[in-house]
Amino acid sequence: MGEFTIKMPDVGEGVAEAELVEWHVKPGDPVREDMVLAAVMTDKATVEIPSPVSGKVLWLGAEVGDTIAVKAPLVRIETSAEAAEAAPDSVPEALAEKVLDQPVAVSSRSEAGAAAQAKRPAPEPAPAPRETPSFSAKPLASPAVRLRARESGIDLRQVTGTGPAGQITHEDLDLFLSRGAGPVAAPAGLVRKTAVEEVKMTGLRRRIAEKMSLSASRIPHITYVEEVDMTALEDLRATMNRERKSEQAKLTILPFLMRALVRTAAELPGVNATFDDHAGIIHRHSAVHIGVATQTPAGLMVPVVRHAEARGIWDCATELSRLAEAARTGTATRDELTGSTITISSLGAIGGIASTPVINHPEVAIVGVNKIAVRPVWDGAQFVPRKIMNLSSSFDHRVIDGWDAAVFVQRLKTLIETPALIFVEG
Repeated sequence: MGEFTIKMPDVGEGVAEAELVEWHVKPGDPVREDMVLAAVMTDKATVEIPSPVSGKVLWLGAEVGDTIAVKAPLVRIETSAEAAEAAPDSVPEALAEKVLDQPVAVSSRSEAGAAAQAKRPAPEPAPAPRETPSFSAKPLASPAVRLRARESGIDLRQVTGTGPAGQITHEDLDLFLSRGAGPVAAPAGLVRKTAVEEVKMTGLRRRIAEKMSLSASRIPHITYVEEVDMTALEDLRATMNRERKSEQAKLTILPFLMRALVRTAAELPGVNATFDDHAGIIHRHSAVHIGVATQTPAGLMVPVVRHAEARGIWDCATELSRLAEAARTGTATRDELTGSTITISSLGAIGGIASTPVINHPEVAIVGVNKIAVRPVWDGAQFVPRKIMNLSSSFDHRVIDGWDAAVFVQRLKTLIETPALIFVEG
């Protein structure tokens, strides 16, 4: 007889050690080739350790909960001299397969230890294959059996397992194939695709990536989401659009929000600001230059409506329409795409319930517009349908405290829900 030592395999990805989470055998147990002996866990996955030889367990090198270094002795198995000599030095990588979607069922280390001491029942004679296989759970099988099934095109859910706890063995695969069951054919018209398209990030896309990375890495964001009743504003907007002149641009909610920002910035100047974090200087601007994030065929651009404080609703709408068209056609100038002091981000009808907009560096605030939905609202006596929208606003937490962010958004909410206040001068 011979003796074979199974060592902790190299599970890859720079992992130098793993925690033993379960033993499937104990000293004295007989083992078969490819039988799972243990399970170990790294910070990335749970890995089953199969036996490359048949024989009897002589020694276990660790207890459940121990951390085991790669290539440390794990199990010693008594086997034939020929098998010990022919066996590989370590568990093949194909057998030490990661089981990402099948975590080891261990509720605690003490339960795992008790389970390891329990006597494993002897396998019963192979029953006849089920007429209708169950597809409710992932079949239990060793990594070697899974590998063979994949290579043979066999769906393990169609195979009846005769091993412990219904585990599928190589013999079960042989029986499955001998009964004339072949690989599972893919549905007509469905084929595997392996092509990978490489798209080099250049031009505007690269500049957008650099800008977003700069903002995310240097600005600690705080996002405040508030529900706003848009019913009154939407009614006013519809009325104004019906009465607009032919040369006037159609009103969206953005010109109203721009005017609300102008009024709020006058009361809370710290939000209409830019922050030079190298010099440690906050620049509070009296001019309100509003950037409006705009999707174009080339990518995201932010044209700037300059001096919104000096523009009325219709003027804001006209300038916004002109700038958006220039951005989409690629004719916007550098001056029209720079110099904003605060930004609005809107995805229109697909704006979602809420968002976490990224601040346009070096600004300190951005207001995100989400979609409007009709929802039932309690008015004190009954539920009534109201047009509700969430404002998702992000702030530079180095400059703006949470309290000030909340005050800013609540002031916007008041102006939007009572749109007549937007038009009150002074």
